[in-house]
Formats: sequence, C-alpha cells, structure tokens
Amino acid sequence: MGKVINIQPVTRIEGHASISIELDDQGDVADARVNIMSLRGFEKFVEGKPAEELPRIVNRICGICPWMHHLASNKAVDGCFGVTPTPTGHKLRELMQTISHAEDKLLHFFFLAAADFVIGPDSDYAVRNVIGIVKANPELAGQVVKMRQMAKMILDKFSRKTIHPVAGVPGGFAKPLLEEERKDILGKMRQILDFALFTMDFAKKDIFPKYIDTITSLGVINTGFIGTVDDEGALNLYHGKLRLMKPDTSHVEFAPEDYADYIAEKVVDHSYGKFPYAKVWDEGFSMDLDNPKGMYRANTLARINVADSIATPRAQAELEEFRDQFGRPAQATLLYHYARLIEEIYACERAIEILEHPDITDPNVRAKTEPKAGRGVGCVEAPRGTLIHDYSTDDNGLITRANMIVGTTHNLGPINMSVNQAARLLIKKGEYDEGSLNKIEMAVRAYDP
Repeated sequence: MGKVINIQPVTRIEGHASISIELDDQGDVADARVNIMSLRGFEKFVEGKPAEELPRIVNRICGICPWMHHLASNKAVDGCFGVTPTPTGHKLRELMQTISHAEDKLLHFFFLAAADFVIGPDSDYAVRNVIGIVKANPELAGQVVKMRQMAKMILDKFSRKTIHPVAGVPGGFAKPLLEEERKDILGKMRQILDFALFTMDFAKKDIFPKYIDTITSLGVINTGFIGTVDDEGALNLYHGKLRLMKPDTSHVEFAPEDYADYIAEKVVDHSYGKFPYAKVWDEGFSMDLDNPKGMYRANTLARINVADSIATPRAQAELEEFRDQFGRPAQATLLYHYARLIEEIYACERAIEILEHPDITDPNVRAKTEPKAGRGVGCVEAPRGTLIHDYSTDDNGLITRANMIVGTTHNLGPINMSVNQAARLLIKKGEYDEGSLNKIEMAVRAYDP
C-alpha cells in the first residue's frame, strides 16, 4: 500500500470527522473512509432516569437541532406512558419543529455550504468560509443573519428557550399560544418564507447552473432512501409512517415503533458511529460502490425522493420542477443542497398553515399523564434525517433501556461511499491539490452531518 492522505478535520460541518484516503502503489485510490471517533453515550447514562426528564436531557445531543431531539423524546415518553397529546399540543410541537427546520436550513446553506459555490471550490481555503461570503455579498449576508435571528427569537420568545428547549412535555405542550403571539409569529414567518423563495430563485439562477457538472458527477452513488410520509404519501416532518424506498422506487411503509423489523445497525472498525442498513431487503451490508447492499439515505434529498408530493403549494411547485430535471429518485449527492431549499419553503409554508389553524390558540395543550411501565418510540424528521428515540420504562416510569438512531447515522454508510467515489474521481496517479481535497469534503458537507 502506498501513501495515506488525511483530511483532518473535515471543515464546515456540524460535528467532528476526518477522512483517510489510501493510495495504492500506482497512486490511485484504493479506499477512502470517514472516521467519526466521538462517543456520546446517551443511551447508557439515561438508564434509571425518570422518563419525563429525558426530553430535557437528550436535547443536549445536538446544539443545532435540539428541538428535534426534544420532540422525538417527548413522543417516546408519550408512548411509554400510554398518553395521546391534545390536538393543539401536537400542533404547537410541530410549529416549533418547522420553525427550527426553517432556521437550520438557512444556517447550512449559507454558512456551511455556500462558500463552495459562491467563493468557488478551488479557491484559497483562507477565504472559502463564512467570512468570505460576508465580504463577497455583505447585503445578502446581512439578510441571512436577520432571518436566522428572527426564527431563533420566535423560538426563544414563545418557548423561553431556543437551544435546549423545555416547552414540550409528556402529553403535549407546557403553555398555550396567545393571540398576540400568534399574530407576531405569523408576520415573521411570512417574512422568512419570502426570503426562502428569494433564496431558491437565487440558487436556481446563480448557483446550481454554474456547477451542474460538479453536482451531477461528484459523490454520486446508488442507494435507497428513507423518510416520513402522511397517509396520502406526502412529505411530513413531524408525524406519519416511515417509507423505505429501494433505488428502483419500490418501497415498504411501516410504523416508527416497528423500525427494528426493517432496519439493523452494524458496527465497523473505523468509526464509533453505528451504521444502519435495510435488513428487510435481505441482502446484507456492503458499502461497495459497484454492488452496495442494504444502503439507504436519509435527510432532505431522501425525503423528497420518497414522498409522492408536498402538501404546500410553493414547495410542491419546486418539487415538480426538480423532478422534471433530475427524475425520481435523484441520486446525485450534491442535490441535497437543492432539496434543502425545497424543504425550507415547505417548513415556512407549513408553519404558516399551523398558525392559521383556528384551534392553535386553544388553551387545552396538555393531556394528563401518569408514569408507568411501557415502551415508546418517538420519530420526527430532523434536518439531518429520520430521528428515532426508543425507550422502555418500569412501573415507576424509570428508563430501563434506550436506543437512538439520529439523522446522520442513517447516512454514515452512504457518506463513506460518496467520499470513496469522489476520491477515485479526483485523485489519479498520486496527483491532487487543495481544490481536489475540498471537493472530497464537499461530498461529506452535502449531507450536513
């Protein structure tokens, strides 16, 4: 074996990872791996805790999408205690989640990904960052900061916490939405929707066409997909059935509590992360580029691939345009960025729909709960993919077992595949440069891990 190229750390992602690229004696890529060596251990140290405390603990798993962990945990505790939240309690939970989605997608697209497209993937890394974005277009950067702050402050003002939320409780929500709060949030979400529509138009005119060759070649792999759909097969970020789709678009649907019958998790020697795969396909596990087995992807591209439609008008129009150009399922990894902007529009539209629902200010936001023995599985769509919290409790409502599959985890196998494909595409006979290595990072960055 020849040289090993190490990219450490992978930059502009929401976590910690490194890439190791092994070259053979001719200088071509023999293998490439993404190494994730951080261990969190939440599944073990929550054992013995009162179940109602978990939504306030597991939101520390991720400081970027704490609302998703908070709400998935609340749904799991509901299941353990056998309680159904009130309709308005459910709506307030979904409202907070969709606003959080809207804020998160602006963060990723502009602050983490955009430098590769606005500054350029081959530009000097000293300017290929968020500061470079600000200098390149200070007016746009100011608008991005304003919209993100607006979304964050909605969450903070209404729920009193934006980073480590406590407003979701077993059986529903901690407080009702007042009419004056509803009007204030509604006006702000309409502004954020306008900016989401501007962002999509900007990307389709000034970004995606310029890099279409890179988008359709870099990190392209062939996998299945997973995401949440409602009873009509439409995209849903908060509640519904899980749809697991093969590359040929055939699919199975199942309730979140049955996930273990369809998905298994594998341990590999180069990462502390668990690698899920589709055991229901009965083909095993392999990240081989030419013959992948059990590989499926989650996150934005996966969700718009598995969904038959989107139930809000502007997002549906964008989905139809996307499918006209790229088909279904779209497999190009960098199209995650395009899909992310479609979901940004949907999140804003859905938040506005909830705020316009006549029952949203109903004061009955929480059903009575009592701790007891049971099992509950809470599932929501986090920005990074399908998020599953699975808890069991004893007679006193104490946690006896917990399993969590976070959004990025579903994508660990495909991320390794995308990096492998990109490295083989860009490194030949031992020749590469800084731009080549950044493009390999772009194959990771698209997943927003």
